[in-house]
Amino acid sequence: MKAIILAAGYATRMYPLTQSRPKALLPLGGRPIIDYIIDQINTLPEVNEIIVVSNHKFFLHFEAWLKSVKTVIPVSLLDDGSICEEDRLGAIGDIDFTLQIKKISEDIVVIAGDNFQTYPLLEQYEFFMEKKSDTVCALRLSDRKQLSQFAVATLDQDNKVLSLIEKPADPPSDVAIFATYFYRKETLPLFDAYIKEGQTPDAPGYFIQWLYEKKDVYAYIMNGECYDIGTIEAYEDMQRRLID
Repeated sequence: MKAIILAAGYATRMYPLTQSRPKALLPLGGRPIIDYIIDQINTLPEVNEIIVVSNHKFFLHFEAWLKSVKTVIPVSLLDDGSICEEDRLGAIGDIDFTLQIKKISEDIVVIAGDNFQTYPLLEQYEFFMEKKSDTVCALRLSDRKQLSQFAVATLDQDNKVLSLIEKPADPPSDVAIFATYFYRKETLPLFDAYIKEGQTPDAPGYFIQWLYEKKDVYAYIMNGECYDIGTIEAYEDMQRRLID
């Protein structure tokens, strides 16, 4: 299994913090955000490589980070060639780029580089292995305004995805999907098919919205929390939480 960390965005909503430093390398509790993701991936028994996808603007930052990161699993870096917000590949585009460049033909786990999670990633991995199907991670949220900021799924009694809408104005359920995904190797060619169809290459939830109608996708309901650090306010709130 390969692990892909998506860290090629420009985080313009967090300017000026991210004008000269990638969001994944912002410090939390004295460590870069991405280090916590690396810790979680290191608990997974089948992962043999962690691939961090950066844009060209911040690639040297990640090269410097790589010299000091603590990990048992080897980490490699990819430069997607993007230099600004306008020419970015998008999250789904970066997944497809990674699959093509690295010629990956095994199961993958994909995690957004700005996620901070308290649930054990190993539990989602075990759920994925049990279902033998593509798996997203989910959390039930009661705040409908907050829900509208996520992909929202409707599930059956076995947590199979029956419908999924990215950032709906009127959420059809209380199940929010977070950016941690496990995909079977048979699914990987569908990323290229998705891109070639001209589908949106941005938020990774759009791929799931397209995928669940073609094959089974299940949702792991996390035993803990996951925080999307997408704004300065969310970043400052996460810093306070770690201090408390």
